[in-house]
Amino acid sequence: MTSLAEQLRRLALPQSDPSLLSRAEAASLLFDCKEAAAVDRDTFFAIGCTGLEELMGIDPSFEVFQSSLFSSMSKGLERSVQSKAVNQQLNQNISLFLIHLSPYFMLKPAQKCLEWLIHRFHIHLYNQDSLIGCVLPYHETKLFVRVIQLLNIKSPTHKWHWLDPIRKPGVPLARGTLITHCYKDLDFMDFICRLVAKSVKVFSELPGNSAQLRVLLAFYASTIVSALGAAENITDSIVSMLLPYIQKGLKSSIQDYRAATYMIICQMTVKVTVEVSLVHSLMLQISKTLSKVPSLAREGVACLNLLLQTQKGDNLGKKPFNYLCNNPELVTLLQGLSEGYDISPLLRYLLPHLVCSIMKYDAGKLEREDHIYISHLEAILQTIPLEKDLDHLLASYPKALDAVLEEHLEGATDQADQNLFHQFISLSQSCGKYKFLEDSDTSLLLSLNHPQPAVRVLALQHLKDVIETSKEGFDQSFIEEAIFERLKDDNRDVVMSAFSALEVGVSLFFFFRYKVLERAVEILVKEEILKEKKELLDEAVMQLLPFMVITNANSKSSEWKMAICLSESDLCSLHPLLKGWPEALQAAIKSSKPAELIGAVNKEMILLFSKNMTSGDPSLLLQMVDDLICVAETESDNVKQKVTAHIIGSVLVQCCCDSQMKESYFSVAIRVFRFLDEKIRNLKACHPAEETPSNWSIETTQESLVPMDLLTAYIEKLDSDQTVDAEESAMFVFLLKNFIHHLKPPSSFPKGNLPNQGCPDQLFFFFSLLFTCKVHVKDSEVLFKFLSILWTYSFNLSNHLNYEVNAMLQTRALYIGYAVLVSQTYQKKKQLLSPSSPVLFGAIINGLDGGKECTHSKFEILTHGLFAGEQFSLYLDCIITKIMATLFEELQTQPKQKSQKKKLSEALESILDCVQNPICPSYVARSLMKILHEVHGEMILSHLLPALDRLLEKVSKEPETMLKDEAVFLHLILGKFNEHSATLLCKNQQSLDLFIKSLHAAKKIYEEIPPFQITALGQITKPFFAAVSDGMVQQKLLKVLFDLLLNCKNPLCAQTISSVFKGISVCAEQIVTELEPPEKTRSLTTVQQTRRQKMQQQKKPQEAELAPETSHFSWQRVMLILELLQHKKKLKRPQALVPALFNLLSRCLEPQASEEENMEYTKQLILSCLLNICQKLSSDGSKVPADVLDKEKFNVELIVQCIRVSKMPQTHHHALLLLGAVAGMFPDKVLHNIMPIFTFMGANVLRLDDTYTFQVINKTVQMVIPALIQVNFDLSESSGSVEEVVIKIIRVFVDALPHVPEHRRLPILTQLITTVGGERFLWVLLVLLFEQYVTKTVTATSSTDKDAVLEADTEFWISICCEFNIHSQFQSMMKIIHYLTELPENKEGNCKTKRTCKTKLKNQDGQLFNVESHSGKQLRHFKFLSVSFMSQLLTSQSLVKKIVECEETEELQKLEQRLLEDVLHYINTVASSVEGNADKPTAKFWRVLLSKSYEMMDKVNALLPTETFIPVIRGLMTNQLPSVRRKAMDLLNNKVQQRTRWQKSQIRQLLELVPELIAIVQCKRKEEEEEQAINRQTALFSLKLLCKGFGTENPMPFVPVLKTAIDLISSEKEEKNVMGSAFLCIAEVTCTLKAQTIPQLPRLMPALLKTLKNKKELISNEIYLLSAVTALLKVAETLPHFLSPYLMDCLLQVNNYGKICKINS
Repeated sequence: MTSLAEQLRRLALPQSDPSLLSRAEAASLLFDCKEAAAVDRDTFFAIGCTGLEELMGIDPSFEVFQSSLFSSMSKGLERSVQSKAVNQQLNQNISLFLIHLSPYFMLKPAQKCLEWLIHRFHIHLYNQDSLIGCVLPYHETKLFVRVIQLLNIKSPTHKWHWLDPIRKPGVPLARGTLITHCYKDLDFMDFICRLVAKSVKVFSELPGNSAQLRVLLAFYASTIVSALGAAENITDSIVSMLLPYIQKGLKSSIQDYRAATYMIICQMTVKVTVEVSLVHSLMLQISKTLSKVPSLAREGVACLNLLLQTQKGDNLGKKPFNYLCNNPELVTLLQGLSEGYDISPLLRYLLPHLVCSIMKYDAGKLEREDHIYISHLEAILQTIPLEKDLDHLLASYPKALDAVLEEHLEGATDQADQNLFHQFISLSQSCGKYKFLEDSDTSLLLSLNHPQPAVRVLALQHLKDVIETSKEGFDQSFIEEAIFERLKDDNRDVVMSAFSALEVGVSLFFFFRYKVLERAVEILVKEEILKEKKELLDEAVMQLLPFMVITNANSKSSEWKMAICLSESDLCSLHPLLKGWPEALQAAIKSSKPAELIGAVNKEMILLFSKNMTSGDPSLLLQMVDDLICVAETESDNVKQKVTAHIIGSVLVQCCCDSQMKESYFSVAIRVFRFLDEKIRNLKACHPAEETPSNWSIETTQESLVPMDLLTAYIEKLDSDQTVDAEESAMFVFLLKNFIHHLKPPSSFPKGNLPNQGCPDQLFFFFSLLFTCKVHVKDSEVLFKFLSILWTYSFNLSNHLNYEVNAMLQTRALYIGYAVLVSQTYQKKKQLLSPSSPVLFGAIINGLDGGKECTHSKFEILTHGLFAGEQFSLYLDCIITKIMATLFEELQTQPKQKSQKKKLSEALESILDCVQNPICPSYVARSLMKILHEVHGEMILSHLLPALDRLLEKVSKEPETMLKDEAVFLHLILGKFNEHSATLLCKNQQSLDLFIKSLHAAKKIYEEIPPFQITALGQITKPFFAAVSDGMVQQKLLKVLFDLLLNCKNPLCAQTISSVFKGISVCAEQIVTELEPPEKTRSLTTVQQTRRQKMQQQKKPQEAELAPETSHFSWQRVMLILELLQHKKKLKRPQALVPALFNLLSRCLEPQASEEENMEYTKQLILSCLLNICQKLSSDGSKVPADVLDKEKFNVELIVQCIRVSKMPQTHHHALLLLGAVAGMFPDKVLHNIMPIFTFMGANVLRLDDTYTFQVINKTVQMVIPALIQVNFDLSESSGSVEEVVIKIIRVFVDALPHVPEHRRLPILTQLITTVGGERFLWVLLVLLFEQYVTKTVTATSSTDKDAVLEADTEFWISICCEFNIHSQFQSMMKIIHYLTELPENKEGNCKTKRTCKTKLKNQDGQLFNVESHSGKQLRHFKFLSVSFMSQLLTSQSLVKKIVECEETEELQKLEQRLLEDVLHYINTVASSVEGNADKPTAKFWRVLLSKSYEMMDKVNALLPTETFIPVIRGLMTNQLPSVRRKAMDLLNNKVQQRTRWQKSQIRQLLELVPELIAIVQCKRKEEEEEQAINRQTALFSLKLLCKGFGTENPMPFVPVLKTAIDLISSEKEEKNVMGSAFLCIAEVTCTLKAQTIPQLPRLMPALLKTLKNKKELISNEIYLLSAVTALLKVAETLPHFLSPYLMDCLLQVNNYGKICKINS
């Protein structure tokens, strides 16, 4: 599995598991997987419910799950599309159920319940932890294995992958495996502990929980205890992980849980020692809760005893003791345990506290607790035997003892007893050690042996003061014995105090040293400490070495005794340096005179030690030399230390003079030389004017050792405190002389030309000894060869001798060279100028080292000494000035002539010849290459090819012998492959072969140096690749890169190849050559061709089997190339790759390829590359010219086939993104496949719940649909085909909506409608959603849930609408109203004649609501749902907010007017349907629909603010439809009646409506006479209301109203209802205008009286009569003083009508 596949697997969600998409097999516990696939959901539900009922009979606590997990609603619950909150609640219910189920897992009912949970809720995918926790206690059963087989835990990174081995064989899990995994994986141990804690918490609330928890707690105790026992060591992590659960167990009242906790504590404390604080905490918790579970009190006390037995019992406090003593059964428990076990640890804790609690100095009255303590103590002493020194425990209380003695003395009245007591006391005061100390109230002797450590420390401090002040009364033996005795103390503070006293004694009393040293050596040897630890032995010998040196001939002195003691100890037999020293010392003492004893013994020591070193183990020699030098370099004024330094120097020099030493000779010599050099330098610095004594001349002395007389004189002067600088200098000069003269030169020293890097080990050391050249080097030519290497050795990275040639040493070598060179002849100098001479190039390299000043000094030394003459001056200009111009800025170059250029070229070739010469040291070649780092070209590279060939051969055959300088040199050569020398690869086959060979040099020689392969790859840059003019060479390099990528195992190599390929500019044809399979180059461009080929293969299966495969096609190589191509930017003619990529895609879709390998990732790479090419060819998504890419080469059918065949969501995503890009380039190609694409999206992609899928859907919608819309506009002028396609696409999304995760539905539909156009197609989406609800949702929902489902769906529909602006929402509502208007009234009618909707298409799939395919009930439901939704939408907060925020007021006002018009028009249509269906069964529906329509109108009206409402009404009043005009006036009337407060601007707008209303009143249309009468009545009513509300303050606009009304009542042809309204209007206007009505009375009163005289018409129409009388009444009330001309007629008519009314009544 590739890394990308592994990452995708980790990110995969449970709902994307392939098993959920396949119905061939289904996970099952009770059935076979294939049988389970054939069982329907109801059967599984019945099985689960049956199991639950049986479990409820056993345990009533299961009843709570009957309404959740086993309810009928759970049958339709699909958790993959539920919200996060729903899934979380579901997981909690499942986890709780599985905890309840675990005790009954082996019962059949429990297995039935699990079967339902697995089938419906997929707990084997979503709830793996809970399921495993349920069955884990039964891990040794076959049923446990059956559950594990349901889980997909094959991935090595899966949490439960360790259980995978038992899945296939089906064998139960071995207990040993479980225990091993438990202590190795702390997460698993924590899982078990958490499972138990959670289960205990759940069952603790239920009665009789012990039986239910028994299996789990037994599993818990046995597993954790066994794991702790099996663990090799218990870490802090395990302890810290277990502690919280231990505390929970100790606090629990469940007996089994507490017992398991006791067992875990015991096992843990036996295996590991914990902190005292933790011991105290556990003791406190156990003792505190001991009485909580009385049945386990014995076990708790036993746990405490074991805890104290295995842990440190100090400072545990008194709280646990108090809790224990409060238990009345404590002594009984202790007595019972003591019969079979050792309880001394617990008694050791209890007894001191009991004694301390009882023994009180101020004991007055005993309290109740004291009685408890006394009774406990008495019972323990009487019933429990005290063992293991417990009976001596009371001796640790000296104060109590003192009190007893005092009491005894007070009671001793007899004189004889008192005398005996005082005699005893006097014995303790007869000497200083018996005197009482102030701090401890007891004697020094007793204090030194006191039970309390603090008192013993005080006694030792007192003894230290005695030693320092030399007090009397203390003999030496007592002090010595006391200190040595306390060194054996078991308390650390006491021992440290004893050491402190011992240091004072050693410094003040020399006699201490000998005994201390003797005792220390005796202890070290006796305990075999030194024998076991070599490092400690070496350190001890080196520290004791000065004490073994004889500086005093007095055999009675402490120094002599110390040296003899050390020589006679076993130390000499343990260390190889001291081997034979006791015998040699005794022989020297016996054979020497007293005056010569010191010199003879030291000489014998030098000879013996040097012999032991050279003849001993060579592997120990260097370490021994380092240790001796460390001792000799120790600065001290001590005589022994100074003499020891000279003895060690003589031993080391003698070793170098010994001919037996061969191994590590030069390493020893270098160390010795450094030691001597440092000593001499220090002496010179301290005493510069000191001269060697004449009697000790180093020139005349021929001895190989320092003269013993000189050493003896040196020691005598030191003893007498005289100056010894002269003797010390003489001895070190002697040592240096002997060292130089006896130094052994190597056999290779004077031979050969230029020493190679193979022998610097032998040569380098001699170069360090420059002042010895005259001793070892006689020939000046050889000397120059040595010097040249010394000048350049600092450049050697290998540094064989682990020695650094510093600048000072180099400069000295240069001065020596200068001193020798000035005396050379001209011929000798000329010889040194030859190109084969290493001197010249060594000097050049050396001239580049160091700072500018240092470089000048070195350069001047060489030029003045060696390079004098005309011949070198030009040579120097050619090389130094050209190559090192940047270094020597002061040197000016001369004008170059042809001869100079020729010599310059020759000089360059000379350097290159030297560099590639095999005998040239690698560090010299490397340094010269660094000088040439800016010099490039074919000539440079061609000269370096032999060296490159040689080094690459060494890398492949002998990599372990390669030096670091050679490795760096090879890297520098590879750096010469650049754009300046790239053309050589086309001309010289060897250069190409060597470069390819270097590309394969993957071995890493040195850790800090990258592999040569990486360096070679780094040279393939964009300029280098472009400079390779030959396309075949480029092709070969690409092939090598791809082959390397296929076979390399180094991530760095793969990353570098990826970077190289990304950087270079490649022609697509070259990639095609690498991608095309050799046996198949023709692409199958259509699906038909692919099918035809499959049929041909099926006809000849035998031939296909017999035909051998001509060549192997590596899909792995293709995948790697495609991975590189995915994001390749620098690609020439990328369209050339399209046929090859489609050819590969075709091969991927072949059955053979799918069977061989998993091709899904390959398909994804191909699709990704094609997408990359499309983006390159058309970055803005526009069409591509045919001359760039022919659309016939772009096989869209293959992409669609890829979508259909594949089951991987990632493949679908890549294909959809590619189709989105192709839609803009070749829209007509995608158009033919558009519906299969979106049908697939609806069936598969939309169901997935991840962000990437969501982005893919958005991208596809954004890119495909606009391109398709555009191509349809290009093909035809009408938009019908576009609408047909878009409706089909929207229908696909709507049909898939129930399967889309809830939180994805809104963004997906919003993106879809935004892409196709909200104003144009939002209403289509809504209509399709209504249709889906009416036809599908209602039938699938139970009657009790319909209201909740409808409410949720309505909220969702409203949220969709509110994603768009207010214009789109108003347009959509108007289009829905138009659509509803054009739908047939009923299905039973003639649908064909009534269908006039333009949006209804011939194709049934393009229709929105197909009346023919749906029932009449569904049609009516659809209409009602549409109107109800619009009514709710108009009151939604989101829509109101958008209206408020809308800034385009005029446009919004027009939209509101149009919407109100359409609503009113629809109301008119529905009203007519109400009348037409009054006698039919659907009459009630139409009345309800009409009511909903009026409600919708009211809500539109409510949305209109007054400033908008009035202009809208004004516009509606001019509408052509009378019904609209009438309804507008009704709305106006309602508004005027409801509102009481108006602004002046609003009143002004309302008054502007008066002329419009007058026009309606005066309008007469014969064809609409009835309709107009109603409208005129309404208009008169509106005028009446306006006059009533605003006429008082604004009378003038209503004067024309009065005139118009008078005209109406004056006419004899007017309809009586209209005249009645006119009378009422006159009444209101008269009351309002008052005096302004007087001019109209001559016209008003006659017309009014005339109407009253026509009794027949008035009596027949009561409303008419009432209106006329009301008008007369209002006129009489308002203008009584102006009616005298009409008073008689008025009285007469009123009286007549009064009589008529009485008669009628």
